[in-house]
Amino acid sequence: MNFICSKCGKLTPTHTPQASCSCGGLFSLPNEFPKFEEKLIDKNEWSLFRYRAFMNIEGESWRDVTMGEGRTPIISFGKDVMVKMDYMMPTLSFKDRGAAALVAHMKEIGVKKCVQDSSGNAGVAVAAYCARVGIECEIYVPEGTSPKKISMIEAFGAKAVVVPGTRDHCADVCREKVVTEGAYYANHVFNPFFYEGTKTYIYETYEQLKRVPENIFIELGNGTLFIGAVLALEHLLASGVISHFPQVIAIQASGCAPFFETVEKQLDHLAEITPVPTLAEGIAIGKPARA
Repeated sequence: MNFICSKCGKLTPTHTPQASCSCGGLFSLPNEFPKFEEKLIDKNEWSLFRYRAFMNIEGESWRDVTMGEGRTPIISFGKDVMVKMDYMMPTLSFKDRGAAALVAHMKEIGVKKCVQDSSGNAGVAVAAYCARVGIECEIYVPEGTSPKKISMIEAFGAKAVVVPGTRDHCADVCREKVVTEGAYYANHVFNPFFYEGTKTYIYETYEQLKRVPENIFIELGNGTLFIGAVLALEHLLASGVISHFPQVIAIQASGCAPFFETVEKQLDHLAEITPVPTLAEGIAIGKPARA
């Protein structure tokens, strides 16, 4: 299997330690899967890997990685509103979806050590799944990250490195380490295997409800859940499972809302903003890499 550069189209084998294409473009993965049919769901597997027929999953390493993530309930919350309870995961966030798929890939290609930058949840998830299969892990977090998230990262045996400044600066510091030391970049934005996991949010919703809701609200920081959801919805539409694309509504924090500002100002490029502190630290991303 090959990565595909989203900028120049060059193919790079997925076992590469490179974080991105030599031209600077970010990698994507092939989007060629069988038509979505329930008979292709492995209903004997009680994790998100039950949908592996529709995921870019190589080998059998996922069997050692999985901790039963996914299969989270959907509950009614008032009239015409439902909530998918993705905090009911091994590390308490939807990031477990992507981390499980990414770490399965890392184990398959023999990664021994990785680094990642995170506002907390993705770092916790990657740390936990790396611990599951014995991959050494170092997580860079921005100052102001919840002490409990840092404690969780360290509880899984990973090293937490607190970087002064913004979340975006934290990412720059981590990526510099990737360049200078050649560490494997287990990043939930750069590495497209993460989206193979977040796609299952939609597959799961469809299997549970036998339909896709007309309006889907998704928080948007770097866009890991948003992108995965869109990829899965495109697959369901192409498969004829849904007749039209639902309205996907992106939610941003008022203190850090570059996409909102872009739409409001009708710009043809991502708005430049200065993030301010927000309780929604997990989506406080001023310069998302896949904007």
